[in-house]
Amino acid sequence: MTPVLESAVFGGGCFWCTEAVFTMLKGVTKVMPGYTGGQIENPTYDQVCSGKTGHVEVVHITYDPSIVPYKTLLTIFFGSHDPTTPNRQGNDVGTQYRSVVFYTTPEQKAEAEQFISDINASAHEGDPIVTTVEPLGKFYEAEDYHQNYFARNKGASYCQIVINPKLQHVVEEFGALLKTT
Repeated sequence: MTPVLESAVFGGGCFWCTEAVFTMLKGVTKVMPGYTGGQIENPTYDQVCSGKTGHVEVVHITYDPSIVPYKTLLTIFFGSHDPTTPNRQGNDVGTQYRSVVFYTTPEQKAEAEQFISDINASAHEGDPIVTTVEPLGKFYEAEDYHQNYFARNKGASYCQIVINPKLQHVVEEFGALLKTT
């Protein structure tokens, strides 16, 4: 029997990092970096980086919910970036790096809002979650050179300095959820 696949879309900083994280998960069949949430059609990377289009760097994840439930994806998403900093992840600064969950169903919206509420209620110290929950509009695939960026550029300084430590954190925190190959 063919599994029924679902989609999830997250913006949590640079999509090179986010793609590398979600590609490691069991039950994830595809991760596509791209842009959504902006005002122009077919934005380019340079246009998005200008901060003038309103788009966010995101990953569009296709997954099997019988293997990896949406709540698990939320757990990985919130555990692999800083959801308390508006419009920034580390040295990546701008509205294109904002923390956002783009929902595709009313159930995803409710689950994401509850997840954020639960985190904020449990964290008596520290900064509140600034991640927004928004409906998914038109998704635009990123240019080819952004796809599978980490896998193709593991030796690049950005990958060594930024992505590798993030992946190591995910391995340490969520190792049981990762693919073995």
